[in-house]
Amino acid sequence: MGQMGFGIIGCGMIANFHAKAIQEAGGRLVACFDMVPASADRIATEYGCRAYHSLSDFLADKDVEIVTIGTPSGAHADPAIAAAEAGKNVIVEKPLEITPQRCDRIISACEKAGVTLSTIFPSRFHQSSVQLKSAVEKGRFGKLTLGDSIVKWFRTQEYYDSGKWRGTWELDGGGALMNQAIHSVDLLLWLMGPVAEVSAMTGLLAHERIEVEDVAIATLRFKSGAFGTLEATTAAWPGYLKRIELHGSTGSAVIEEEDIVKWDFAVADPEDDAIRATMAGRMSGGGGAADPAAIGHHAHAKQFADVMAAITERRKPQIDGYEGRRSVEVICAVYESAKTGKIVSLNQ
Repeated sequence: MGQMGFGIIGCGMIANFHAKAIQEAGGRLVACFDMVPASADRIATEYGCRAYHSLSDFLADKDVEIVTIGTPSGAHADPAIAAAEAGKNVIVEKPLEITPQRCDRIISACEKAGVTLSTIFPSRFHQSSVQLKSAVEKGRFGKLTLGDSIVKWFRTQEYYDSGKWRGTWELDGGGALMNQAIHSVDLLLWLMGPVAEVSAMTGLLAHERIEVEDVAIATLRFKSGAFGTLEATTAAWPGYLKRIELHGSTGSAVIEEEDIVKWDFAVADPEDDAIRATMAGRMSGGGGAADPAAIGHHAHAKQFADVMAAITERRKPQIDGYEGRRSVEVICAVYESAKTGKIVSLNQ
């Protein structure tokens, strides 16, 4: 079997991550499309693929087996559904869409067409995340009591001014939480399980000319009974590494970006020494803390490889549409709670 052919819809900044990840994962980028012809031409020239200026022509390309969607967040549904209806497998950049209902439209279209759907959450593929998940599944934390997602980043006013869609409800779907912190929200839900209740406050404190929040805080009650917090901002200069903290009756662990920085358990395990040795040689750079272009593409590549394997093996990818929907549902509940001042219940 030859290399699987990929096509990219949406040729903005994120298309560069996708193009590099496709190559690294062993796929072949054959085509790209953007409503702005010059954007498609730029990606085609840089990565040696065909540029299309018409979506229907792009979707008619028989060499395209997998379509990655990199349009603005609130413009994911239409191209994703069109790709599914054309019989293409679909990978959608986070968030899957900006409301649970729109996520459901994409999920339904892919199920009806019998194609594979995956939502991009590369943080799950980091070795530190995998080790934390394994510790949860082994019961090493005992009774999970508290899980925290902390994203204190910085974005300039120029960042928001650089694209008309940035900072709008219609196309960004939200601010610091929906756009930047959703990776950490997804990780927290993956590790802690479904959420029962949300209570939140959001604000626009340090930026101008945007509709969405640059600061959000929320408290969560998980179905397990554990509590949790979400903190997200793009107004914390100079920007710090994102953190996930997990605490339980017999253990605690903390991740900063891709590094485990705390790994403390009441009962020792043979793997602990190796994990602590890795901790001593911490590798993380700044990630996207201050520069949105500084995010690596290596975990994207791992996820793309998983999707190709899932298609070949006729199994679900590790992060399917339902997994992608979950964080969107929680974040929308945060926005609802902040707006109404009430506790919002979820049925996850």
